[in-house]
Amino acid sequence: MFLRQISDPNLAQYSYLIGCQRSGEAIVVDPERDIDRYQEIASQEGLKITAVAETHIHADFVSGAREFTKCDPSIRLYLSAEGGEQWQSEWAKGFPNLHLLRDADSFKIGNIELRAIHTPGHTPEHMAYLITDHGGGANEPIAMLSGDFLFVGDAGRPDLLEQAAGLEGTQEIGAQSLYKSLRKVAELPCHVQILPAHGAGSSCGKALGSIPNSTLGYEIKFNPALKLALTASEEDFVSFILSGQPEPPAYFANMKHVNRVGPNIINGLTSPVEMTLDDVVKKSGLKDFVILDTRDRDSFLASHFVGSLFAPKEKFSDFAGSYLSPDQKIALLVKEPTQVNDFVRQLIRIGFDHIVGFIPATLLPQATETMKTTTPAVRFSEVEALISSNGDLQPLDVRKATEFALAHLRNAKNIAHTRLLPRLAEIEANKTLLVTCGTGMRATGALAFLARQGMDVVCVNDKFENAPLTILAR
Repeated sequence: MFLRQISDPNLAQYSYLIGCQRSGEAIVVDPERDIDRYQEIASQEGLKITAVAETHIHADFVSGAREFTKCDPSIRLYLSAEGGEQWQSEWAKGFPNLHLLRDADSFKIGNIELRAIHTPGHTPEHMAYLITDHGGGANEPIAMLSGDFLFVGDAGRPDLLEQAAGLEGTQEIGAQSLYKSLRKVAELPCHVQILPAHGAGSSCGKALGSIPNSTLGYEIKFNPALKLALTASEEDFVSFILSGQPEPPAYFANMKHVNRVGPNIINGLTSPVEMTLDDVVKKSGLKDFVILDTRDRDSFLASHFVGSLFAPKEKFSDFAGSYLSPDQKIALLVKEPTQVNDFVRQLIRIGFDHIVGFIPATLLPQATETMKTTTPAVRFSEVEALISSNGDLQPLDVRKATEFALAHLRNAKNIAHTRLLPRLAEIEANKTLLVTCGTGMRATGALAFLARQGMDVVCVNDKFENAPLTILAR
Protein backbone atom coordinates (compact mmCIF):
# COMPACT_ATOMS: atom_id res chain seq x y z
CA MET A 1 0.00 0.00 0.00
CA PHE A 2 1.12 3.52 -0.82
CA LEU A 3 -0.11 6.37 1.37
CA ARG A 4 0.96 9.99 1.08
CA GLN A 5 -0.32 12.90 3.16
CA ILE A 6 -0.24 16.01 0.96
CA SER A 7 -0.10 19.21 2.97
CA ASP A 8 -1.23 22.74 2.21
CA PRO A 9 0.52 24.74 4.97
CA ASN A 10 -1.33 27.95 4.06
CA LEU A 11 -4.70 26.44 4.96
CA ALA A 12 -3.32 23.80 7.35
CA GLN A 13 -5.13 21.27 5.14
CA TYR A 14 -4.26 17.63 4.42
CA SER A 15 -5.33 15.57 1.42
CA TYR A 16 -4.45 11.89 1.03
CA LEU A 17 -3.29 9.84 -1.94
CA ILE A 18 -3.73 6.12 -1.30
CA GLY A 19 -2.65 3.52 -3.83
CA CYS A 20 -2.57 -0.22 -4.33
CA GLN A 21 0.83 -0.95 -5.84
CA ARG A 22 -0.29 -4.34 -7.11
CA SER A 23 -3.19 -3.06 -9.20
CA GLY A 24 -1.72 0.39 -9.90
CA GLU A 25 -4.93 2.12 -8.78
CA ALA A 26 -5.13 5.11 -6.44
CA ILE A 27 -7.69 7.30 -4.70
CA VAL A 28 -7.45 10.91 -3.54
CA VAL A 29 -9.41 11.86 -0.44
CA ASP A 30 -10.39 15.50 0.18
CA PRO A 31 -8.45 17.01 -2.76
CA GLU A 32 -7.99 20.72 -3.27
CA ARG A 33 -8.80 22.33 -6.59
CA ASP A 34 -5.34 22.40 -8.20
CA ILE A 35 -5.29 18.69 -8.92
CA ASP A 36 -2.02 18.67 -10.85
CA ARG A 37 -0.15 18.11 -7.56
CA TYR A 38 -1.89 14.79 -6.94
CA GLN A 39 -1.55 13.67 -10.54
CA GLU A 40 2.18 14.37 -10.46
CA ILE A 41 2.76 12.32 -7.30
CA ALA A 42 0.65 9.44 -8.63
CA SER A 43 2.61 9.44 -11.88
CA GLN A 44 5.93 9.41 -10.02
CA GLU A 45 4.76 6.37 -8.05
CA GLY A 46 3.46 4.50 -11.10
CA LEU A 47 -0.16 4.88 -10.00
CA LYS A 48 -3.32 5.97 -11.83
CA ILE A 49 -5.94 7.95 -9.91
CA THR A 50 -9.17 6.02 -10.49
CA ALA A 51 -11.27 7.35 -7.61
CA VAL A 52 -11.93 10.42 -5.47
CA ALA A 53 -13.67 10.56 -2.09
CA GLU A 54 -14.74 13.34 0.25
CA THR A 55 -15.32 13.24 3.97
CA HIS A 56 -17.86 16.09 3.84
CA ILE A 57 -18.84 19.31 2.06
CA HIS A 58 -15.96 21.61 2.94
CA ALA A 59 -16.19 25.17 4.27
CA ASP A 60 -12.54 26.19 4.16
CA PHE A 61 -11.39 25.36 0.62
CA VAL A 62 -12.79 24.66 -2.82
CA SER A 63 -12.98 20.92 -3.38
CA GLY A 64 -11.09 19.38 -6.30
CA ALA A 65 -13.50 16.46 -6.66
CA ARG A 66 -15.45 18.04 -9.51
CA GLU A 67 -12.23 19.04 -11.26
CA PHE A 68 -11.14 15.38 -11.20
CA THR A 69 -14.45 14.17 -12.66
CA LYS A 70 -14.25 16.68 -15.52
CA CYS A 71 -10.62 15.79 -16.19
CA ASP A 72 -11.43 12.05 -16.31
CA PRO A 73 -15.15 11.07 -16.45
CA SER A 74 -14.22 7.42 -15.75
CA ILE A 75 -13.13 8.32 -12.20
CA ARG A 76 -15.29 6.83 -9.45
CA LEU A 77 -16.67 9.41 -7.02
CA TYR A 78 -17.48 8.46 -3.42
CA LEU A 79 -19.62 10.86 -1.39
CA SER A 80 -21.75 10.66 1.73
CA ALA A 81 -25.45 9.84 1.40
CA GLU A 82 -26.03 10.57 5.08
CA GLY A 83 -27.36 13.69 6.78
CA GLY A 84 -30.39 14.32 4.59
CA GLU A 85 -31.00 15.88 1.17
CA GLN A 86 -29.85 19.33 2.30
CA TRP A 87 -26.33 18.01 2.81
CA GLN A 88 -25.82 16.33 -0.56
CA SER A 89 -23.59 17.64 -3.35
CA GLU A 90 -25.96 18.92 -6.04
CA TRP A 91 -23.26 19.07 -8.70
CA ALA A 92 -22.63 15.32 -8.49
CA LYS A 93 -26.21 14.26 -9.21
CA GLY A 94 -26.34 12.52 -12.55
CA PHE A 95 -22.61 11.78 -12.61
CA PRO A 96 -22.50 8.18 -13.96
CA ASN A 97 -19.77 6.97 -11.63
CA LEU A 98 -21.18 8.45 -8.42
CA HIS A 99 -21.29 6.12 -5.43
CA LEU A 100 -23.29 7.41 -2.46
CA LEU A 101 -22.19 5.83 0.79
CA ARG A 102 -24.13 4.97 3.91
CA ASP A 103 -22.69 4.12 7.31
CA ALA A 104 -20.62 0.89 7.15
CA ASP A 105 -20.56 0.79 3.32
CA SER A 106 -17.18 -0.16 1.88
CA PHE A 107 -15.34 -0.13 -1.43
CA LYS A 108 -11.94 -1.20 -2.70
CA ILE A 109 -9.01 0.39 -4.48
CA GLY A 110 -7.20 -2.71 -5.65
CA ASN A 111 -6.57 -4.71 -2.47
CA ILE A 112 -7.18 -1.75 -0.15
CA GLU A 113 -10.57 -1.48 1.51
CA LEU A 114 -12.09 1.81 2.64
CA ARG A 115 -15.07 1.53 4.98
CA ALA A 116 -17.26 4.56 5.60
CA ILE A 117 -18.23 5.52 9.15
CA HIS A 118 -20.92 8.15 9.56
CA THR A 119 -19.48 10.67 12.04
CA PRO A 120 -21.86 13.65 12.19
CA GLY A 121 -21.04 16.66 14.33
CA HIS A 122 -18.82 18.94 12.34
CA THR A 123 -21.40 18.55 9.57
CA PRO A 124 -24.48 16.28 9.38
CA GLU A 125 -23.18 14.24 6.41
CA HIS A 126 -19.60 13.77 7.63
CA MET A 127 -17.88 10.45 6.89
CA ALA A 128 -14.62 9.02 8.19
CA TYR A 129 -12.93 6.18 6.31
CA LEU A 130 -11.25 3.12 7.83
CA ILE A 131 -8.37 1.82 5.69
CA THR A 132 -7.53 -1.90 5.63
CA ASP A 133 -4.64 -3.23 3.52
CA HIS A 134 -5.85 -6.70 2.55
CA GLY A 135 -3.02 -6.99 0.05
CA GLY A 136 -0.59 -6.86 2.96
CA GLY A 137 -2.47 -9.62 4.77
CA ALA A 138 -4.32 -7.38 7.24
CA ASN A 139 -7.85 -8.02 8.46
CA GLU A 140 -8.04 -4.95 10.71
CA PRO A 141 -7.79 -1.28 9.76
CA ILE A 142 -4.42 0.43 9.86
CA ALA A 143 -5.79 3.96 9.83
CA MET A 144 -8.82 6.21 9.82
CA LEU A 145 -9.14 9.20 7.52
CA SER A 146 -10.92 11.32 10.10
CA GLY A 147 -11.61 14.42 8.00
CA ASP A 148 -12.80 17.36 10.11
CA PHE A 149 -14.31 15.06 12.74
CA LEU A 150 -11.26 14.15 14.85
CA PHE A 151 -7.95 16.00 14.80
CA VAL A 152 -4.68 15.52 16.61
CA GLY A 153 -5.41 17.15 19.97
CA ASP A 154 -8.91 18.38 19.11
CA ALA A 155 -12.28 17.58 17.56
CA GLY A 156 -13.97 19.30 14.64
CA ARG A 157 -15.96 22.37 15.60
CA PRO A 158 -19.73 21.89 15.28
CA ASP A 159 -20.57 25.60 15.09
CA LEU A 160 -19.26 26.50 11.62
CA LEU A 161 -22.59 25.99 9.87
CA GLU A 162 -24.11 28.59 12.19
CA GLN A 163 -21.15 30.94 12.69
CA ALA A 164 -19.86 30.98 9.09
CA ALA A 165 -22.77 29.90 6.90
CA GLY A 166 -25.55 31.52 8.95
CA LEU A 167 -27.61 28.34 9.50
CA GLU A 168 -29.19 29.19 12.83
CA GLY A 169 -29.90 26.47 15.37
CA THR A 170 -27.34 24.01 14.01
CA GLN A 171 -24.46 24.35 16.47
CA GLU A 172 -26.15 22.78 19.52
CA ILE A 173 -27.44 19.87 17.42
CA GLY A 174 -24.01 19.47 15.84
CA ALA A 175 -22.27 19.41 19.22
CA GLN A 176 -24.66 16.74 20.49
CA SER A 177 -24.03 14.64 17.37
CA LEU A 178 -20.27 15.10 17.74
CA TYR A 179 -20.45 13.80 21.31
CA LYS A 180 -22.09 10.58 20.11
CA SER A 181 -19.72 10.19 17.14
CA LEU A 182 -16.62 10.50 19.33
CA ARG A 183 -17.94 7.85 21.72
CA LYS A 184 -18.69 5.61 18.74
CA VAL A 185 -15.18 5.67 17.20
CA ALA A 186 -13.50 5.20 20.59
CA GLU A 187 -14.58 1.55 20.30
CA LEU A 188 -12.12 1.00 17.42
CA PRO A 189 -8.72 -0.65 18.04
CA CYS A 190 -6.24 1.68 19.76
CA HIS A 191 -3.57 1.02 17.12
CA VAL A 192 -5.62 2.76 14.40
CA GLN A 193 -3.75 5.77 13.05
CA ILE A 194 -5.64 9.06 12.95
CA LEU A 195 -5.11 10.86 9.63
CA PRO A 196 -6.96 14.20 9.91
CA ALA A 197 -7.87 16.74 7.24
CA HIS A 198 -6.32 19.66 9.15
CA GLY A 199 -3.48 20.59 11.49
CA ALA A 200 -2.42 23.54 13.61
CA GLY A 201 -3.45 26.88 12.14
CA SER A 202 -6.80 25.76 10.77
CA SER A 203 -9.99 27.57 11.81
CA CYS A 204 -11.84 24.23 11.85
CA GLY A 205 -11.00 23.77 15.54
CA LYS A 206 -9.54 25.64 18.49
CA ALA A 207 -6.54 23.53 19.57
CA LEU A 208 -5.30 21.43 16.65
CA GLY A 209 -1.91 19.79 17.12
CA SER A 210 1.13 20.48 14.97
CA ILE A 211 2.05 16.84 14.37
CA PRO A 212 0.45 15.47 11.19
CA ASN A 213 -1.01 12.22 12.57
CA SER A 214 -1.57 10.24 15.74
CA THR A 215 -3.18 7.02 16.96
CA LEU A 216 -6.61 6.54 18.44
CA GLY A 217 -5.09 5.18 21.65
CA TYR A 218 -2.95 8.27 22.11
CA GLU A 219 -5.86 10.60 21.40
CA ILE A 220 -8.09 8.77 23.91
CA LYS A 221 -5.45 9.49 26.56
CA PHE A 222 -4.43 13.04 25.65
CA ASN A 223 -7.01 14.72 23.37
CA PRO A 224 -9.07 17.04 25.64
CA ALA A 225 -12.20 16.95 23.45
CA LEU A 226 -12.16 13.17 23.01
CA LYS A 227 -11.38 12.57 26.69
CA LEU A 228 -14.28 14.78 27.71
CA ALA A 229 -16.66 13.02 25.32
CA LEU A 230 -15.74 9.69 26.91
CA THR A 231 -15.88 10.79 30.55
CA ALA A 232 -18.27 13.74 30.89
CA SER A 233 -21.94 14.39 30.32
CA GLU A 234 -23.24 15.48 26.93
CA GLU A 235 -24.15 18.85 28.42
CA ASP A 236 -20.60 19.47 29.68
CA PHE A 237 -19.11 18.40 26.36
CA VAL A 238 -21.42 20.68 24.37
CA SER A 239 -20.46 23.65 26.55
CA PHE A 240 -16.75 22.87 26.14
CA ILE A 241 -16.70 22.33 22.39
CA LEU A 242 -18.73 25.45 21.58
CA SER A 243 -16.64 27.81 23.70
CA GLY A 244 -13.48 29.60 22.56
CA GLN A 245 -13.71 28.70 18.88
CA PRO A 246 -11.82 31.12 16.57
CA GLU A 247 -13.67 33.53 14.30
CA PRO A 248 -13.57 32.00 10.79
CA PRO A 249 -12.45 34.00 7.73
CA ALA A 250 -15.29 35.62 5.80
CA TYR A 251 -14.80 33.40 2.73
CA PHE A 252 -16.00 30.34 4.69
CA ALA A 253 -19.58 31.57 4.20
CA ASN A 254 -19.27 31.11 0.44
CA MET A 255 -17.39 27.81 0.41
CA LYS A 256 -20.27 25.61 1.59
CA HIS A 257 -22.46 26.94 -1.22
CA VAL A 258 -19.73 26.64 -3.86
CA ASN A 259 -18.86 23.07 -2.91
CA ARG A 260 -22.50 22.01 -2.75
CA VAL A 261 -23.63 23.45 -6.10
CA GLY A 262 -20.27 22.81 -7.76
CA PRO A 263 -17.20 24.99 -8.28
CA ASN A 264 -16.26 26.29 -11.70
CA ILE A 265 -13.86 24.12 -13.67
CA ILE A 266 -10.46 25.81 -13.97
CA ASN A 267 -8.60 23.33 -16.23
CA GLY A 268 -5.26 24.16 -14.63
CA LEU A 269 -3.74 27.33 -13.27
CA THR A 270 -4.13 30.72 -14.88
CA SER A 271 -1.01 32.70 -15.77
CA PRO A 272 -1.69 36.36 -14.95
CA VAL A 273 -0.08 38.90 -17.26
CA GLU A 274 2.35 41.53 -16.03
CA MET A 275 0.60 44.90 -15.80
CA THR A 276 1.98 48.33 -16.65
CA LEU A 277 1.18 51.60 -14.90
CA ASP A 278 -1.20 52.42 -17.76
CA ASP A 279 -3.00 49.14 -17.10
CA VAL A 280 -3.31 50.02 -13.41
CA VAL A 281 -4.71 53.47 -14.24
CA LYS A 282 -7.34 51.99 -16.60
CA LYS A 283 -8.39 49.26 -14.16
CA SER A 284 -8.43 51.49 -11.08
CA GLY A 285 -11.58 53.21 -12.26
CA LEU A 286 -13.52 49.95 -12.19
CA LYS A 287 -15.56 49.29 -9.05
CA ASP A 288 -14.77 45.57 -8.91
CA PHE A 289 -11.00 45.96 -9.44
CA VAL A 290 -8.73 45.53 -6.43
CA ILE A 291 -4.97 45.43 -5.90
CA LEU A 292 -3.84 42.81 -3.41
CA ASP A 293 -0.53 44.00 -1.95
CA THR A 294 1.61 41.05 -0.82
CA ARG A 295 4.64 42.96 0.46
CA ASP A 296 5.69 43.21 4.10
CA ARG A 297 3.79 45.41 6.54
CA ASP A 298 6.29 48.26 6.81
CA SER A 299 6.57 48.58 3.04
CA PHE A 300 2.78 48.70 2.72
CA LEU A 301 2.38 51.34 5.44
CA ALA A 302 5.10 53.49 3.86
CA SER A 303 3.47 53.55 0.41
CA HIS A 304 0.84 51.65 -1.55
CA PHE A 305 -1.63 52.12 -4.39
CA VAL A 306 -4.84 53.86 -3.30
CA GLY A 307 -7.55 51.32 -2.46
CA SER A 308 -5.15 48.39 -2.11
CA LEU A 309 -5.86 45.53 0.25
CA PHE A 310 -3.04 44.08 2.33
CA ALA A 311 -2.31 40.32 2.25
CA PRO A 312 1.28 39.56 3.34
CA LYS A 313 2.73 36.33 2.01
CA GLU A 314 3.01 34.71 5.46
CA LYS A 315 -0.74 35.24 6.08
CA PHE A 316 -1.88 35.48 2.49
CA SER A 317 -4.82 33.06 2.44
CA ASP A 318 -6.20 34.27 5.77
CA PHE A 319 -6.07 37.96 4.83
CA ALA A 320 -7.22 37.53 1.22
CA GLY A 321 -10.07 35.28 2.32
CA SER A 322 -11.19 37.81 4.91
CA TYR A 323 -11.29 40.93 2.73
CA LEU A 324 -11.93 39.89 -0.87
CA SER A 325 -15.30 39.24 -2.50
CA PRO A 326 -15.60 36.38 -5.03
CA ASP A 327 -16.59 38.64 -7.94
CA GLN A 328 -13.67 41.07 -7.61
CA LYS A 329 -11.01 41.35 -10.32
CA ILE A 330 -7.67 40.91 -8.57
CA ALA A 331 -4.24 42.27 -9.42
CA LEU A 332 -1.38 40.92 -7.33
CA LEU A 333 1.31 43.40 -6.30
CA VAL A 334 4.41 41.27 -5.74
CA LYS A 335 7.98 41.85 -4.69
CA GLU A 336 9.17 39.07 -7.01
CA PRO A 337 7.34 37.77 -10.13
CA THR A 338 8.35 34.24 -9.09
CA GLN A 339 5.81 34.52 -6.24
CA VAL A 340 2.82 34.89 -8.57
CA ASN A 341 2.18 31.18 -9.21
CA ASP A 342 2.01 30.38 -5.50
CA PHE A 343 -0.38 33.27 -4.82
CA VAL A 344 -2.61 32.16 -7.71
CA ARG A 345 -2.79 28.66 -6.24
CA GLN A 346 -3.73 30.05 -2.85
CA LEU A 347 -6.47 32.24 -4.32
CA ILE A 348 -8.15 29.57 -6.43
CA ARG A 349 -8.11 27.16 -3.47
CA ILE A 350 -10.40 29.53 -1.58
CA GLY A 351 -12.63 30.50 -4.48
CA PHE A 352 -11.12 33.67 -5.95
CA ASP A 353 -10.81 32.95 -9.66
CA HIS A 354 -10.69 36.40 -11.28
CA ILE A 355 -6.97 37.20 -11.27
CA VAL A 356 -6.39 39.74 -14.02
CA GLY A 357 -2.66 40.35 -13.66
CA PHE A 358 0.29 41.08 -11.44
CA ILE A 359 2.10 44.33 -10.69
CA PRO A 360 5.84 44.32 -9.94
CA ALA A 361 6.51 46.30 -6.75
CA THR A 362 9.14 48.26 -8.68
CA LEU A 363 6.31 50.13 -10.45
CA LEU A 364 5.05 51.74 -7.26
CA PRO A 365 7.79 54.43 -6.99
CA GLN A 366 7.05 55.39 -10.61
CA ALA A 367 3.35 56.00 -9.92
CA THR A 368 2.00 59.54 -9.67
CA GLU A 369 1.30 60.95 -6.21
CA THR A 370 -2.45 60.70 -6.80
CA MET A 371 -2.16 56.95 -7.43
CA LYS A 372 -0.51 56.08 -4.12
CA THR A 373 -0.81 56.91 -0.46
CA THR A 374 0.81 56.38 2.93
CA THR A 375 -0.97 55.07 5.99
CA PRO A 376 -1.25 56.84 9.36
CA ALA A 377 0.38 54.58 11.96
CA VAL A 378 1.21 55.22 15.61
CA ARG A 379 2.76 53.38 18.55
CA PHE A 380 0.88 52.53 21.74
CA SER A 381 2.90 55.17 23.59
CA GLU A 382 1.16 57.81 21.42
CA VAL A 383 -2.38 56.53 21.85
CA GLU A 384 -3.32 58.29 25.09
CA ALA A 385 -2.50 61.73 23.67
CA LEU A 386 -4.31 60.85 20.45
CA ILE A 387 -7.47 59.87 22.32
CA SER A 388 -7.32 63.06 24.41
CA SER A 389 -7.06 65.26 21.33
CA ASN A 390 -9.78 63.53 19.30
CA GLY A 391 -13.15 63.05 20.94
CA ASP A 392 -14.53 61.15 17.94
CA LEU A 393 -11.82 58.48 18.04
CA GLN A 394 -13.25 54.95 18.23
CA PRO A 395 -10.82 52.15 19.22
CA LEU A 396 -11.44 49.04 17.12
CA ASP A 397 -9.71 45.86 18.31
CA VAL A 398 -9.44 43.29 15.51
CA ARG A 399 -8.03 40.44 17.58
CA LYS A 400 -9.96 37.26 18.41
CA ALA A 401 -12.61 37.51 21.12
CA THR A 402 -10.49 35.29 23.39
CA GLU A 403 -7.59 37.75 23.13
CA PHE A 404 -9.86 40.75 23.64
CA ALA A 405 -11.27 39.23 26.83
CA LEU A 406 -7.81 39.19 28.44
CA ALA A 407 -7.12 42.92 27.98
CA HIS A 408 -8.20 45.76 25.69
CA LEU A 409 -8.35 49.53 25.35
CA ARG A 410 -11.07 51.48 27.12
CA ASN A 411 -14.25 51.84 25.04
CA ALA A 412 -12.86 49.51 22.37
CA LYS A 413 -15.17 47.64 20.03
CA ASN A 414 -14.09 44.10 19.15
CA ILE A 415 -14.55 42.61 15.69
CA ALA A 416 -11.99 40.00 14.64
CA HIS A 417 -10.25 41.03 11.43
CA THR A 418 -11.58 37.88 9.75
CA ARG A 419 -15.17 39.05 10.37
CA LEU A 420 -14.98 42.72 9.32
CA LEU A 421 -16.53 42.09 5.91
CA PRO A 422 -19.78 40.52 7.16
CA ARG A 423 -19.99 42.90 10.17
CA LEU A 424 -19.14 46.13 8.37
CA ALA A 425 -22.55 47.66 9.17
CA GLU A 426 -21.70 47.59 12.90
CA ILE A 427 -18.89 50.14 12.48
CA GLU A 428 -19.66 53.84 12.90
CA ALA A 429 -18.40 55.31 9.63
CA ASN A 430 -18.57 58.90 10.92
CA LYS A 431 -15.84 58.35 13.50
CA THR A 432 -12.07 58.07 13.17
CA LEU A 433 -11.15 54.45 13.84
CA LEU A 434 -8.07 53.55 15.89
CA VAL A 435 -7.35 49.98 14.85
CA THR A 436 -5.35 47.72 17.18
CA CYS A 437 -4.31 44.08 17.31
CA GLY A 438 -1.53 42.03 18.91
CA THR A 439 1.40 43.10 16.73
CA GLY A 440 0.14 45.54 14.09
CA MET A 441 -0.18 42.92 11.35
CA ARG A 442 -3.92 42.32 11.57
CA ALA A 443 -4.49 46.02 12.25
CA THR A 444 -2.73 46.86 8.98
CA GLY A 445 -4.95 44.45 7.05
CA ALA A 446 -8.05 45.86 8.71
CA LEU A 447 -6.92 49.44 8.06
CA ALA A 448 -6.48 48.78 4.35
CA PHE A 449 -9.92 47.18 4.10
CA LEU A 450 -11.69 49.92 6.07
CA ALA A 451 -9.89 52.72 4.21
CA ARG A 452 -11.08 51.16 0.94
CA GLN A 453 -14.63 51.55 2.31
CA GLY A 454 -13.97 55.30 2.67
CA MET A 455 -13.47 55.30 6.44
CA ASP A 456 -11.00 57.46 8.36
CA VAL A 457 -8.56 55.04 9.98
CA VAL A 458 -5.39 55.17 12.10
CA CYS A 459 -3.37 51.99 12.65
CA VAL A 460 -1.47 51.11 15.83
CA ASN A 461 1.61 49.40 14.42
CA ASP A 462 2.91 48.02 17.69
CA LYS A 463 2.78 45.02 20.02
CA PHE A 464 -0.18 45.06 22.39
CA GLU A 465 2.13 44.27 25.31
CA ASN A 466 3.49 47.82 24.89
CA ALA A 467 0.09 49.38 25.65
CA PRO A 468 0.30 51.51 28.86
CA LEU A 469 -1.99 50.42 31.69
CA THR A 470 -3.51 53.91 31.69
CA ILE A 471 -5.32 53.28 28.39
CA LEU A 472 -6.60 49.78 29.18
CA ALA A 473 -10.08 48.93 30.41
CA ARG A 474 -10.21 48.06 34.10
